[in-house]
Amino acid sequence: MYINTLIKQKNMTKYKLAKLSGVPNTTVVDICSGKTAISKCTVETLYKLAKVLDISMEELVVESTVIRPEFEYFKSTICHMVNDMGDIDFMIHTLESDKIRKLFNREWYLESLYLLAMVDYLSRENDFPLCMEYNDLRNARLQKIVYPLGVHVRCIAGNSTRAMKECIKNAIPEFLRHNIVESEIRNVV
Repeated sequence: MYINTLIKQKNMTKYKLAKLSGVPNTTVVDICSGKTAISKCTVETLYKLAKVLDISMEELVVESTVIRPEFEYFKSTICHMVNDMGDIDFMIHTLESDKIRKLFNREWYLESLYLLAMVDYLSRENDFPLCMEYNDLRNARLQKIVYPLGVHVRCIAGNSTRAMKECIKNAIPEFLRHNIVESEIRNVV
């Protein structure tokens, strides 16, 4: 939940947020756990929380109600953007928007690391230096290897893990560094 990320960024506890905002602790705990939807809160509660968290009420509501897209859809969208915009414009757009950091701060690690891997891969392919802004994320690895959906389907259909092993051999190093198996970003439908 976005509010939990904000609390963590402010080095605050839920209790401290409740105290500083004047919102009952049980309400803050319910919002942070997802028991109470932030969109169902009163304007007064939103105002008090947003003021202490130093964001607008609109940002608190919008960011808290964003629905996380399925990862395969996310990957497809990114690959289409690369193809439509071209490598350089895509990298500029991604770096200027700071989308990598925003996704990471939202705790969408898979999407953030995929996007970072894409920028790093395109930098290598186009002989551009790496953007040093994300050096702290370059050593981040997902706990489990993430394979493309098609590989999972082939493994289930063939009752074998051979497809996974083949996919890893052909994986792009920038993605594999984060435990993401990706071998093709150009031929998307």
